Amino acid sequence: MMGKDKFFNSSHIELSPYYENQTHSALGRPGHFPFTRGAQETMYRGQFWTMRQYAGFGSAKESNRRYRILLEKGTTGLSVAFDLPTQMGYDSDHVMATGEVGKAGVAISSLEDMEILFDKLPLEKISTSMTINSTAGILLALYIAVAKKRNISLKNLRGTVQNDLLKEYIARGTYIYPPKPSLRIITDIFSYCQKETPNWNTISISGYHIREAGATAVQELSFTLANAITYVEAALTRGLNIDEFGQRLSFFFNVHNNFFEEIAKFRAARRMWANIMKDRFHAKSEKAQKLRFHTQTAGVTLTAQQPENNICRVTLQALAAVLGGTQSLHTNSMDEALGLPTEKAATIALRTQQIIAHESGVTDVIDPLGGSYYIESLTDEIERLAFAYIERIESLGGVIKCIESGWLQGEIHNSAYQYQKNVEEKKEIIVGVNDFIEESLGNTETLKVSEEIVRDQVTRLKDFKARRDVAKLRQALVALETAAKSTDNLMPFFISAVENHATLGEISDVLRKVFGQFKEGVKA
Repeated sequence: MMGKDKFFNSSHIELSPYYENQTHSALGRPGHFPFTRGAQETMYRGQFWTMRQYAGFGSAKESNRRYRILLEKGTTGLSVAFDLPTQMGYDSDHVMATGEVGKAGVAISSLEDMEILFDKLPLEKISTSMTINSTAGILLALYIAVAKKRNISLKNLRGTVQNDLLKEYIARGTYIYPPKPSLRIITDIFSYCQKETPNWNTISISGYHIREAGATAVQELSFTLANAITYVEAALTRGLNIDEFGQRLSFFFNVHNNFFEEIAKFRAARRMWANIMKDRFHAKSEKAQKLRFHTQTAGVTLTAQQPENNICRVTLQALAAVLGGTQSLHTNSMDEALGLPTEKAATIALRTQQIIAHESGVTDVIDPLGGSYYIESLTDEIERLAFAYIERIESLGGVIKCIESGWLQGEIHNSAYQYQKNVEEKKEIIVGVNDFIEESLGNTETLKVSEEIVRDQVTRLKDFKARRDVAKLRQALVALETAAKSTDNLMPFFISAVENHATLGEISDVLRKVFGQFKEGVKA
């Protein structure tokens, strides 16, 4: 695709980069404020979106094997799924990890685990996304420590840590500390990366999990941008420069089945964020005004019944993400309602993106639906409703107060209840679930994490702990505790701790001791 001077369709009609008329000239051009039509001037004519398949299961060794397979098959970025103990700050040998090691993602407890996870993968050439929140600083520190051991310049590291705790309190639940110290860690990552890893996205402000919990498209957009506003305000309070840290903010959205609604949502998101950054926060840099986002197809729409139907759903959703102008995309596998994706299902999911990119022709023109009466009207209406929601949140005292009161969670619960009621009453049809039902045609192959892999992970971790220099380890953990009690940036202390072989659980325990743990319904 790169290097093309002209684009033609199958009838040899030459295609313009984008199309417009006087009625919609106020939309602006792709790659320019307010970015309604796209984040880059050339969009997919210049470069396809990053095909970033989310993967991770069992041990670091097994996940490394899956990453290599995905890269061989044409994925263009890695996306790491971590198991629940890793997300919650527990080592694989902790009693709280029992039964969960390696089940929902890869188990990472130590620097040794991280080295195995990225063994023989060119960190200086690939972009790595890590879906991690409460322990984001620790996982980033482990990634940096691996790069340093390989003598890779930190300036060359590219990727993202999700690092979005507010949505955890709202929708997902993998929080550890209360909101205020969590915001402190988040802004520590902003500040550290601005200086040391300038090509690293310091946060992926996520609507994905909000939508998975039952939110509508408008709620997903408004709650995500309200969270983003809170992060920007926290960073500004720390004295960070909006035009610098603003360039490394990224977003993560869900894409559902309502094709045109999703496309309009993405277009509205870019325009809203551009105006928020320019008018509210006075960002002068267009890079800081620009909303860049990753998209994942909707896990909640996948069905265990007739799982092959999920291929159709994912294709429809992926096409909406592309027509909406995503920068990065993960397509779910057809078997994810049943278990971890098999290699075959993951390959089909990746091929879905490749067929859209290379065979559909939708990438030849930027914002091909721009100017559609329906799309433009829907974009405007979603924007209006989302801004109204943001104003309501702020009238109630802001995101953190709305989390503490349970108001935000209540809004999502109400939407989820109404949707489920509609399904049960057949006002919403789910093919194969509440209509067009068939008898099961047999078992679908699923991937399971063996107990042997779990035992090996725990045994290797215990051996790792037994080989450490205890004096250096204690010194690093004491320094971290002292820093946590002060206002020092915690990232250098995380890096020092993991380089002295502190585990993820040990570091998390130090922070639990200083910051305490968040309990829903209790004010911080």
